Amino acid sequence: MLSAFNSQKFRFWSFVSMALLVFVHAYNLNENYLQPWTMPHEPLTFTTFTEYWLANGLFRFRIPMLFMISGYLFAIGDTKLHKQRVGKRVRTLLYPYLIWSAVGLLLTYVLELFPYSRNVVDATHMMQISDHTKLLHQYQWYEVLARWIFFPVSYQLWFIRVLLIYNLAYPAIRWCVLHPMVRWIFFSVVILLWIATFGSILFEGEGLLFFSLGVWLQKKNFNIDVANKWLNPNLWGIVFISVSVIKTILAFQSYFNGIEPVLLFMHKIVVLSGLITVWYGCNRLVKFFMGKRWFVWLSAFSFMIYAVHAPLVLYATKAFMLEMHHFNGYRMFIFILLPIILIFLAIIKAAILRKGFPKLYSFLTGGRGLQ
Repeated sequence: MLSAFNSQKFRFWSFVSMALLVFVHAYNLNENYLQPWTMPHEPLTFTTFTEYWLANGLFRFRIPMLFMISGYLFAIGDTKLHKQRVGKRVRTLLYPYLIWSAVGLLLTYVLELFPYSRNVVDATHMMQISDHTKLLHQYQWYEVLARWIFFPVSYQLWFIRVLLIYNLAYPAIRWCVLHPMVRWIFFSVVILLWIATFGSILFEGEGLLFFSLGVWLQKKNFNIDVANKWLNPNLWGIVFISVSVIKTILAFQSYFNGIEPVLLFMHKIVVLSGLITVWYGCNRLVKFFMGKRWFVWLSAFSFMIYAVHAPLVLYATKAFMLEMHHFNGYRMFIFILLPIILIFLAIIKAAILRKGFPKLYSFLTGGRGLQ
């Protein structure tokens, strides 16, 4: 069973991870599609360093954290039939995925009806699939269908899609992580996929590794309350901060050709050290905030923050960039203020829906955040 404090930690880090996701998606440097090896190709300034360091460094533990929590919690429910659990996942994962993917398409369609917002959508290149098809209005019906099911405009939904796949494959994953002869081979392959940043429509290396690790931690009754000597958060915290800073500087300076594999390897160190640091080293922070009624209330809306913020954050960022580019410090202003606005708008919307239309709210969120 999950201890009361770890239940609070799971809820705390789920909320924090969702909030940080909005900031990462508000990243607005020239090379704005972030990969572990992304190099900004612009001067190193306070703004560019801060945005890259946070969005492609310190905040990158969040998705592995969510996958690990998901794997751990799913493994706890082994007393139920897998078929029964899969049926529940259709309601909690598949339905919200299809609903919010459709919402993203509808938002884009509406924005394209007006000249100004159509130009904003066009400027993001979000909908471009060819030289002649740059807007949703130019899509064929089958291209709209593919967008809805496989390539959501609400791009954050990839997490739900692959999580559903891992839930479906849970019996096989559990067997692999528990079978003595298979476990080492399985984790070796998955770690290689993670290091290589492998990804596809149905599964990718990072999610599979940390979901499987969450399953293993639960099944082996690994101590997630107290760090052992190999998981000292003070030491890993030094690694976390120092490697993320060095990686950021290297990404801007491009000291030598072929630096991308170095940035990739350092990125993986940052992710791993960040997970250990925040999980074992931030217990006082968790206790403080989870002891506040207002924060516990806010944390119930994690999913709505996740579902609502994109593609709105992309369109809003582009609109602000087009309007504010002549102001000093406009990129940092957008990076900090816009996510805060969107997070609170999502919370207000969620609170109104939950109070006024609880059944609709439950359907939209897959039954999450009702308390």
